[in-house]
Amino acid sequence: MTQRGSALNFRDFVENLLATGDAVDIREPVSPLLEAAAITRRVYETNSPAPLFSNLTGTEAGFRILGAPAGLSGTGGNVHGRLAAHFGLPAGTAPRELLEHLIAAMHAEPVAPRLVETGPCKENVLTGDDVDLERFPVPLLHEHDGGRYLGTYGYHVVRTPDGRWTSWSISRTMLHGRTTLVGPAMAQQHLGMIHAMWRDRGLPTPWAMVLGAPPAALAAAGMPLPAEVNEDGYVGALAGSPVEVVRTELHDLHVPANSEIVLEGWISPDETAPEGPMGEYHGYAFAESKPQPVFHVEAMTFRDDPILPICVAGLPPEENHTIWGTMISAVSLDLLRAGGLPVDLAWCSYEAATCWIVVSIDIRRLARSGMNEKELADAVAEVLFGSHTGWLVPKVLLVADDIDITDIDQVVWAMATRHHPGTGTYCYPQAPGIPMVPYLTPEEVRTGRGGKSVTSCLLPEQFEGVTKGATASFRHSFPERVRSRVEANWTAYGFAERALPPR
Repeated sequence: MTQRGSALNFRDFVENLLATGDAVDIREPVSPLLEAAAITRRVYETNSPAPLFSNLTGTEAGFRILGAPAGLSGTGGNVHGRLAAHFGLPAGTAPRELLEHLIAAMHAEPVAPRLVETGPCKENVLTGDDVDLERFPVPLLHEHDGGRYLGTYGYHVVRTPDGRWTSWSISRTMLHGRTTLVGPAMAQQHLGMIHAMWRDRGLPTPWAMVLGAPPAALAAAGMPLPAEVNEDGYVGALAGSPVEVVRTELHDLHVPANSEIVLEGWISPDETAPEGPMGEYHGYAFAESKPQPVFHVEAMTFRDDPILPICVAGLPPEENHTIWGTMISAVSLDLLRAGGLPVDLAWCSYEAATCWIVVSIDIRRLARSGMNEKELADAVAEVLFGSHTGWLVPKVLLVADDIDITDIDQVVWAMATRHHPGTGTYCYPQAPGIPMVPYLTPEEVRTGRGGKSVTSCLLPEQFEGVTKGATASFRHSFPERVRSRVEANWTAYGFAERALPPR
C-alpha cells in the first residue's frame, strides 16, 4: 500500500499544492528548453504558485515538470507554505516553529526505514540497452548553461564499502550522454567522501539518484548532518513514520518507494568530463566549466506520468536558499545551543543567497555571561566555522533579540544602524569554507580557507542586557487599543488586506 501525505509522497505533495491554489497545472504547450525555466524564474520573483508543466513539447506524452517546489508563496499570506508542506506541517507554520520541528527530529530516536517489496517508483523499469536519459524532459535552465540539467532537485544515494554508512546527499547533475551524467562530488561533501573510499580501492562507486523524492527526504538530504549519520532515520523521525524504501535493481541500494524517478549505476573512479557553466545558487553564472566525475546509468525506473522537479538556480530566493538555508539554520541553531552560547535564533536569510546566517543574541543572557564583543564573535566562529554547516556559510551576523531575524527588512535596519564599521567585523582567514563563494580569491579557492567573518550588529549597551532606543514602528509606537482599531478598520479606510503582518 502506497504511503500517503505530502511529507512522504511527492505526488500527494503536488496534489495538495494544486488543491490549495499554490500550484497551477499549465496545459499550454511549453518547451523544456528555456521556456519552462523562464516561467519558473518569474514564479520565484513574483511569489506565484508553483508551475506544473503538463504539456511539454519535444518529449513523451505524460512526462511532466514541476518548477519552484519550495519557492516562497503568495497564496493566502502563507509565505512559507510550500516549505512547510515538505514536512507535512500547516501552511501557516512560522519560521521559528519550522526550525524547532527540525531540531526536535534531530534529537529524537531515528526511525529506521521500512523495506517493502515494490512501490510506485517501479511502475516502469528499464535496464541495459533500454536506458535512455533523453526520454525524460531534461530542461535547459539558463541560456548560457553548458548543458541540460536533470538533477537539480533530487539526491544521490551512496554507501560506504563496508556498508556502515549510507548517505543521501544533494548535488546537481548535468546530462552528458544517453546513459551518462556529470556533476560535482566535492571532497567535503558526504557524496565526495564516500566516492573517495571506493576510488581509493580502485573501484567504481555504486550509486543511485532519486528525483521526485518524498519531500521530507529531499530536505533531509540537504541538511548538513554529521558524517556517518544516515539521513533515512532522520526522515522517519521528521515525518513521524518510517519512510518506505525498495531495493534498486542492481546494487542493493535502498530508495523511497514513492519516488517519481530513480536512476542507478556507478560513479567512475577516474573518468571526468566538463560540467557547467551553470547559473549558480549565489546568483551568478561564470563562463568556465570544470572537470567533474562521470555517473554511468545502468537502470532507470519511474512512475507512470512521472513528475521531474526542478530548481532554476539564481537570484534568491529559490530552493537553494529556502530548503538548504532552512536546514542549515536548524543545524546551526542546535550547534550554538549545544555550545552554551546566549542564542535565541539562527536564520540563513533567503535573500542573502546562503552566504550569511543571522544569529539573534539573548542580550540578558549575554550580560550574565560577561563576554565582550570579540569574545562572543570568537565563540560563535569556533562553533560554526568548525562545523559542516559553517563550512557552507561564510558570514555570520550577530543582532540583538529585539530583531525578528526572519524579516530581512529588520536585519538590514539593524546592520545599517547598529554595526560599527571600524570595530564590529572579525575575520577568520584560516577557517575552511566552500570554494563556490564568488568573492573568494584564487588562493582561498585553492586552499579552501578564508573569506569568513563575524559581523556584530550589537550596540555597546546590549552587552549589559539593555537597549536604549525604542523602536519607532506600528507595533511599538502605539497602544494596543489604537492598533486594534486600525487593524479592524483597515479595509474600511479603503486599503486592501495586507499579505504580510505589519511590523
